[in-house]
Amino acid sequence: MITAKPGKTPIQVLHEYGMKTKNIPVYECERSDMQIHVPTFTFRVTVGDITCTGEGTSKKLAKHRAAEAAINILKANASICFAVPDPLMPDPSKQPKNQLNPIGSLQELAIHHGWRLPEYTLSQEGGPAHKREYTTICKLESFMETGKGASKKQAKRNAAEKFLAKFSNISPENHISLTNVVGHSLGCTWHSLRNSPGEKINLLKRSLLSIPNTNYIQLLSEIAKEQGFNITYLDIEELSANGQYQCLAELSTSPITVCHGSGISCSNAQSDAAHNALQYLKIIAERK
Repeated sequence: MITAKPGKTPIQVLHEYGMKTKNIPVYECERSDMQIHVPTFTFRVTVGDITCTGEGTSKKLAKHRAAEAAINILKANASICFAVPDPLMPDPSKQPKNQLNPIGSLQELAIHHGWRLPEYTLSQEGGPAHKREYTTICKLESFMETGKGASKKQAKRNAAEKFLAKFSNISPENHISLTNVVGHSLGCTWHSLRNSPGEKINLLKRSLLSIPNTNYIQLLSEIAKEQGFNITYLDIEELSANGQYQCLAELSTSPITVCHGSGISCSNAQSDAAHNALQYLKIIAERK
């Protein structure tokens, strides 16, 4: 008699059966259909002479259903004494969102569409010891999103979730490419800057960028909002050779722009980086 304790998942139940009969279940992914809204996975499980398949919106759920199908066959087989209460099946609709894996989902999506894998970079770490905050940049091809969290892992998840949220707005029948998914919402090109009718970018072309007390960070933010790119300030821990704070301003233009700044404080360094970024944008926008 092969028995299993109640409250176990189909995978656990089938694994116990395989251990006792020396037929360890083998799972293989037969198909993965990475549609943006409803991804579908199909897994095949083989245990002894029995082979079953299961389908689900996640790999885990598909494996559970394959295992459950195998268990049902074992129960129906009169030559096998298989006493086990109904195994617990995970209900994806009842799982809290924090149990999902946006990092894995984004990676699978990139593989499916032939994109380069997402790259994660820890850009900032701050806050008191009891309330740390981490900032991570996720780059996918020439685009990026920034995530924040109380841990490095949470910051990565947040950045991945932002990318997935962008993709979820695209209808499933559309052909997915990085150009039509993120388009101008995450970046802009030098060509679009030179030909933009935007008020802020044209004001920049006429500006001397030398007026005292100008808020360069705000000015850069206004241009970014108008032209559709993001700004990330990366504070550098090491002081410069002359003892000043340092900062990098990264713009999600295409190609990505990075400008250095320095000053007697972190805020001054950020302002200097924004000023240098504005000067660079001005040069690019004025070119014919």
